[in-house]
Amino acid sequence: MNSETTTPRTEDRRPKTIFPISLGCPKNLVDTEIMLGHLTQNGWEVAASPEAASLLLVNTCAFIASASQEAVDTILEMARYKENDPGKRLAVAGCLVQRFGAELPSQLPEVDYFIGVNDFPRLPRIVQALPIPEKPCLFQDAPFFDYAGVQPRYPATPRAFAYLKIAEGCSHRCTYCTIPAIRGPLRSRPLATLLAEAEALAASGVKEINLVAQDTTAYGLDRQGSPGLPELLRELCQIQGIEWIRILYGHPARITPELLETMAGHPQICPYLDLPIQHGHDAMLRRMGRGYTRKDILAAYRLIREFIPHAALRTTVMVGFPGETEEHFAALFDLIREVRFEHLGVFLYSPEEGTPAARFPTPAPRRVARKRAGLLKTLQARIVKERLKSLKGTTQPVLVEGVSAESDYLLTGRLITQAPEIDGQVYITRGEARIGEIQPVLIKRALPYDLVGVIIDQ
Repeated sequence: MNSETTTPRTEDRRPKTIFPISLGCPKNLVDTEIMLGHLTQNGWEVAASPEAASLLLVNTCAFIASASQEAVDTILEMARYKENDPGKRLAVAGCLVQRFGAELPSQLPEVDYFIGVNDFPRLPRIVQALPIPEKPCLFQDAPFFDYAGVQPRYPATPRAFAYLKIAEGCSHRCTYCTIPAIRGPLRSRPLATLLAEAEALAASGVKEINLVAQDTTAYGLDRQGSPGLPELLRELCQIQGIEWIRILYGHPARITPELLETMAGHPQICPYLDLPIQHGHDAMLRRMGRGYTRKDILAAYRLIREFIPHAALRTTVMVGFPGETEEHFAALFDLIREVRFEHLGVFLYSPEEGTPAARFPTPAPRRVARKRAGLLKTLQARIVKERLKSLKGTTQPVLVEGVSAESDYLLTGRLITQAPEIDGQVYITRGEARIGEIQPVLIKRALPYDLVGVIIDQ
């Protein structure tokens, strides 16, 4: 079913209130904010709890099997709120719908609306046209959505920072990845649109913008003659009020002298690069379809250190990929030990239906993959401990994000080398500051992944 007029329309007199849950990555969170933006423009209010909402929204991730399972579990949890309130409606959006859409209405009859990754801006019109559906409605056939215009956004992040999605889709062909099949090819957003959106974020009080896409470093490559990431960065630096600009989700093969020179020449651009390498052995990189070698990885990081000696480096790696031997793993271990990443994510390979890698023979046994992941995490913990201890006694600029969830007597913030929600944080035990201020903090103590400090009077 892919129509807004397939069931009889019945007037709905309930208050227009919505309770959202956004799963997965920040790119998905931007889509959630856009849905909420369109809804609030159409008279909806965001509810503080599922009980208070007439419409429940789950924006899903389905990148790997565990994410799909989390999505289903969350959907069923939200569906329970309908048992005592049959008038509630439940909308499910995002990657799960786009990937498995035709299967979902029969498997999850509790859901009223299934909305794909290109249909989500139409949510207000869908709900208005079908206020009380008699059976699940599926919407997943819209053309690729390219975010060409400035979209309304209802913030779902703390006031101090926001994510700016600079492109959608991906044109890489990594053998393990479902994203191109779900999200389509790379589609860079127009420069003028991004600048207008960033100006609106700055006007709302946002101090830090985090650039996100499936591959931020590929920005502009799909539009011949269009500006690339360096020019986008230079233009963003001209916006008043934006103090930090961070690059997430880059690609190791796209680190150029122009990009690094731009970063080094503009203090607003965080000395931070998130470049998922996935592995450190050429045989594994070839099987993964990554398009670069171990030598290329090391050359990219040497170039980064040449232009930005104190850059913070984040990466993600995968263990247990089909064909991974002890020799292959040892090469990955040695690369991590050599580069000394400030931040590292370790994932176990998950065979995903429809990907070439799912047909590859001899994946590493799960217990072996877990052991390898544990070894990497132990190594990384030592590296992080040494780095954080070296900051003790120094004064660092910290972006204050608000009161700690652990105690009303603590403020929390982040260093310029800590990305929101994925890296560590700074607990501030003394001093006063407003949310969004960047304050000098004397680091007094190092925890395993976080820091403790006090604001220095200026």
